Amino acid sequence: MSDERYRERQQRVKEKVDARVAAAQDERGVLMVFTGNGKGKTTAAFGTAARAVGHGKKVGVVQFIKGDWPNGERNLLEPHGVEFQVMATGFTWDTQNRESDTAACLAVWQHGKRMLADASLDLVVLDELTYMVAYDYLPLEEVLTALKNRPAQQSVIITGRGCHREITALADTVSELRPVKHAFDAGVKAQPGIDY
Repeated sequence: MSDERYRERQQRVKEKVDARVAAAQDERGVLMVFTGNGKGKTTAAFGTAARAVGHGKKVGVVQFIKGDWPNGERNLLEPHGVEFQVMATGFTWDTQNRESDTAACLAVWQHGKRMLADASLDLVVLDELTYMVAYDYLPLEEVLTALKNRPAQQSVIITGRGCHREITALADTVSELRPVKHAFDAGVKAQPGIDY
């Protein structure tokens, strides 16, 4: 391709992008969902949280399912004013107690509802929330109501596999991570700083 043809093509691309940027004038918080069976949903959420903190934004995090093991994201972000509320029961296949898991979920969800009503928070991360809805630990309607009634400028990220269709329908941005290959499947142990 000649330099001239390349420049013409890139100019057409630039005009299309510029037109889309000019048309996007709505200023409000967005609801993002990172779902799918692939690795990286929580990592993507915390990348966005780190970006928000880097821009001086205020962030709150609720982690469902996670245990009380060391957490690199928390180690980094909490000293920068990010509030973390962690269910801290670990994985449901370890606890195997529906009653206590439900109680732990509902207790940490109270913090989630508080954060979703807090206009001072620019971003709320609800990590692994999808499982709580899927397992019926958390009523879907209560989640939808809290999301719909949040402050207009507040953005939210929900992570986890199998996100309920009503949450994805409400979302502004949905990314589905698809597994292609994972080191764990080859017997590689999860590593701090890489996997958690």
